[in-house]
Amino acid sequence: MHPTRRCIAVAACGLPVALLPIAVHSRLWPFWPVYLGLFALAVGADALLSPPRRGVTCAVELPAALYIGEEGEAVLSLRLPQALPALGPASRAPGALPLTVAVDLSDRLVPQPPLAGYAEAGAAVLRCRLVPTRRGRVAVERAWVRFAGPLGLVESTVRVGLGAEAAVLPNILPVRSAALRFSRDRDFRAGLKIERYTGDGSEFDSLKELVHGDDPRAIDWKSTAHHRKLVVRQHRAERNHQVILAVDTGYLMCEPLVRSSAAPADAAAIPKVDHAVASALLLAYVSQRAGDRVGLFTFDARVGLYVEPQGGSRGFQALSRMASRIEYSENETNFTLGLTTLAQRLSRRSLVVVLTDFVDTITTELMIENLDRLAARHLIVFVALRDPGLGRIAAGAPADRLALNRAVVAGDLLRDREVVIQQLRRRGIRPIDAEPAEISTRLINAYLQIKRQERI
Repeated sequence: MHPTRRCIAVAACGLPVALLPIAVHSRLWPFWPVYLGLFALAVGADALLSPPRRGVTCAVELPAALYIGEEGEAVLSLRLPQALPALGPASRAPGALPLTVAVDLSDRLVPQPPLAGYAEAGAAVLRCRLVPTRRGRVAVERAWVRFAGPLGLVESTVRVGLGAEAAVLPNILPVRSAALRFSRDRDFRAGLKIERYTGDGSEFDSLKELVHGDDPRAIDWKSTAHHRKLVVRQHRAERNHQVILAVDTGYLMCEPLVRSSAAPADAAAIPKVDHAVASALLLAYVSQRAGDRVGLFTFDARVGLYVEPQGGSRGFQALSRMASRIEYSENETNFTLGLTTLAQRLSRRSLVVVLTDFVDTITTELMIENLDRLAARHLIVFVALRDPGLGRIAAGAPADRLALNRAVVAGDLLRDREVVIQQLRRRGIRPIDAEPAEISTRLINAYLQIKRQERI
């Protein structure tokens, strides 16, 4: 229990009263003891009329699961042993006691400012934002409840242990909505329905009579001679392709990034690996709905998780569960070990999507060499998550020498990235270098184009 600002202000008002005997007349000295006694009486009465500290309770209700980068909410239910009339604005409800609650959150949640509210009839319900920045277990550890007496001269602070925990999972909330957008695309339906579009795929489907607009190269001359009229072959897209999502979990992928350069200043920055996992799950959802089988592979200095390619809704659920178990690593990525091990586990030609990041041309030599070796048998899509701040720093007008130095370094990094991207493209690898907010769209578009061209 400690004095409030109002108490200090009231005490300061007694200073002129104490100076009256000196400044005006000595017979005015009794005013000071009277003022002091009234002030002490008011403080004591306010302390006695305040709700007892021992009777304060607080319970918290957390959502069943939190998704990284998405805002959740914790509901705090407070109960004070008694509700006393509070002095304050007339707009406040009768008997409402003002209080402030500070919540201690685990380090995987964005810190939140204290919550302010009123306890009516001894109870209050407050809502605290929960913005997770990493996967795993998070906790609402304790609450610090501060409330003042009816006169507002003293306030009490009570610590209430909570210890409530919740699981933070990969963000799959936008997966279904984004997948529905892509499912309207004509290319997405190739390989999914029995009806096929002319020119899609390379697997024979049926014969039909030539009509205006058909590709003359699709004429089947043997069938034409047999039916004595021009007949063309119709094709369909193959299904049950293998798509392998290879996620780098090394220390570079643990660097937190905002989704885009247009994100607000207070936007939560989450690790690159979680941006990669969200994009990978979206591709898995689309691929499995298109009839393909999707697997998961993670690596850093050592080989991590491996999920055999599987299709259907159950396959997506299995991938989601395994993706939530991906750990954050502080080790440097060993591309030789990771990609060589992956190549040994793949028995048929597959679409391998490598989600990683790099710094410069020097550190990518082994990466490019191993990707080139893997591309000899498989189709590779290389996805690099670019820091949204690089382009902003490189293009901005420097205000001083430090800003100029940062702009030069950022420009050099961007040029190195472009050199690496061109090297990958010359080796037949399809590169995608974009901000996290753009990765999902570009990755799905690349997948649909590969499906249409029947490159796997």
